[in-house]
Amino acid sequence: MDYLAAMRAFTRSVELGSFSKAAEEGRTKVSTVSRYIGGLEADLGVALFNRTTRRLHLTEAGQTFYERSAQILGDIEEARDVTSSLNARAQGLLRINTPCTFGRLHIMPHMKEFLALYPDIRLDATLTDLTVDVIETGTDVAIRIGTLADSSLIAKRLAPHRRMLVASAAYLSGRDAPRVPTDLSQHECLSFALQPTNSWYFRPKGAKGSESSEIVVSGHLRANDSQVLRDAALDDLGIALLPTWLIGEDLRSGRLEAVLANWEWLMAPGPERAIWAVYPPKKIIPPKTRVFLDFLASRFGSRPYWEPA
Repeated sequence: MDYLAAMRAFTRSVELGSFSKAAEEGRTKVSTVSRYIGGLEADLGVALFNRTTRRLHLTEAGQTFYERSAQILGDIEEARDVTSSLNARAQGLLRINTPCTFGRLHIMPHMKEFLALYPDIRLDATLTDLTVDVIETGTDVAIRIGTLADSSLIAKRLAPHRRMLVASAAYLSGRDAPRVPTDLSQHECLSFALQPTNSWYFRPKGAKGSESSEIVVSGHLRANDSQVLRDAALDDLGIALLPTWLIGEDLRSGRLEAVLANWEWLMAPGPERAIWAVYPPKKIIPPKTRVFLDFLASRFGSRPYWEPA
């Protein structure tokens, strides 16, 4: 007996409510379906159906066998579809959504290479700092930065999201540079206006499992945009707490200098921050989505190119 064929005949008989409908769907004879069911019952040593009426009613054993059979057949079908999709060509319209500054600095500059690698993909890129509804907007991939909110979306970690304290050499040369975090109370601190408080959080570098400490900072400038705070730091206006993906090149060129680099700095306590790609939950990831995720992961690497030494 072809056991998989018998399981398919059995599950479809249950789902369609009769042997004849299962036979019609499978383009076979009713006697063949009946023979498959009889073979299963003989092999299992139990009755799968109560045949006291014209309708099919599962026995307790039949219900158990149906649930497991449906799961097994579903897994086989999914494995087949997933494997087949590996050879499918990446093509079609790919809708991506990314925060404005990160997108301009670290997504769009790579898209010339990406589109050259996958010429059958057309790219629709939306740069916005609003958190869009991925499902409602038909977005294929959205880039999110920080801590993810609970949702049904699938998330892939692309890179770490670290912050550093930085200031210009001109600002630091005009006063005593901070040596410990409490020294920040004597400095102009450039605050992010979207923070719930005027606090920064710190812990010794490498102490990921340790609790972070809080320090209240103040200064004459606040802004709701990290790019503005970076420009203010370059203009010698104070010390800013900024993401490394924004200031990596400034640190390498010497336009900005690291401050209190022996500590890790956070805008809020809590779980690890990261740069994520999120996409709708599907049994099979479309090839266009899969190649885009793989491409970004390969460009960023385990230690992204923007991270300072």
